[in-house]
Amino acid sequence: MIVRQFINWIRSAPAGERAEATRALARAWLISDLTEEDRTAAEGALLMLLDDASPLVRQTMAEVFAHSADAPAAVVQALSLDQASVALPVLEHSPLLIDADLVDIVATGNCEMQCAIARRINLPASVCAAIAEVGTPAAALELIENAYAELAPFSWDRIVERHGHLAAIRESMLVLEDLPAATRVALVAKLSETLAQFVVARNWLSADRAVRIASEARDRSTVNIAARSRGDDIRDLVRHLRATGQLTAGLILRALLSGNLELFDSALSELSDLPQARVSALLHDRGGASLQALLTRAGLPESTFAAFRVALEVSHETGYVDTVGGAARLRRRMVERVLTHCETDEQAAEPLLILLRRFATESAREEARMFCDELMADEAVAPMQHEPIAA
Repeated sequence: MIVRQFINWIRSAPAGERAEATRALARAWLISDLTEEDRTAAEGALLMLLDDASPLVRQTMAEVFAHSADAPAAVVQALSLDQASVALPVLEHSPLLIDADLVDIVATGNCEMQCAIARRINLPASVCAAIAEVGTPAAALELIENAYAELAPFSWDRIVERHGHLAAIRESMLVLEDLPAATRVALVAKLSETLAQFVVARNWLSADRAVRIASEARDRSTVNIAARSRGDDIRDLVRHLRATGQLTAGLILRALLSGNLELFDSALSELSDLPQARVSALLHDRGGASLQALLTRAGLPESTFAAFRVALEVSHETGYVDTVGGAARLRRRMVERVLTHCETDEQAAEPLLILLRRFATESAREEARMFCDELMADEAVAPMQHEPIAA
């Protein structure tokens, strides 16, 4: 009876009063012990109110029903397809929307709707994939910052591919400690590409030089990221590098000259299609024939074989670094030994010599920076050691 009176009254009531009355009816649906007849009538009234001319009425329903699993499913479904101001609370919170509903709304809704869905708790991989595939940059940013979102590796890669040129996206992703190494490298590649295009557009550098500098910076970052990766993460990284054409002889040589044996082994294992344990055994064979066969099978240029051989000989003499920083920086002694050998080798190609000279310059500068940092640290400690003890 009360619901019938409500329906008669609401036809002529002002919008504000209709909204408040709708709030009361929606709350009654959730918390009152309605008879079966009244519940049926209340549902009919709520469905009728979906056609109300004022969005205030529908917003009120959305606010009341957004968090409830006991809300009328048909009403929630209709509210989720309403204009953004009405739909947002339901899209962000309602447990009654299934994955298929959310994927469809991501594909057809506007940026605000996509962002609301991206903020949902326990967001499944299928919905995350839809946002990664067609979502706006704002929705992708919400997704990245949602600790409850289940993003598959391919979704991370798709976000990088579509939005990696945006600084906000890169910064939000790079602070994540569990971000896959392959995704970090993809972000670095996007940044390098963006910076190269910028300096060329400003006429600060020629296109060729900008590409070379960006490539070298990308390789340095790749080895640095690899130094912090282990196991499956580094193997996924190597596969990504190969798929994107970045697993070059220059990068592999840089890894070896930095003392990063894990990246070096993984790269040769990937290129030669041999188990990593087998690759490691071949690399420790001091005869030299095994190394040449391995490098040939990996498809590396024959002109680089001598450089790899000498670098391995030096590494066997000095051992490998066991710190993250050490495995990311070029080791000056190794670089200079390889460069000296290749400069006297008539078969050494000019591009290899140019690359090694750049490596030598880089390693010398890095060593100088480290020396100066240590010197300044010693200077800071020395005065403290000589300060008189107060009486």
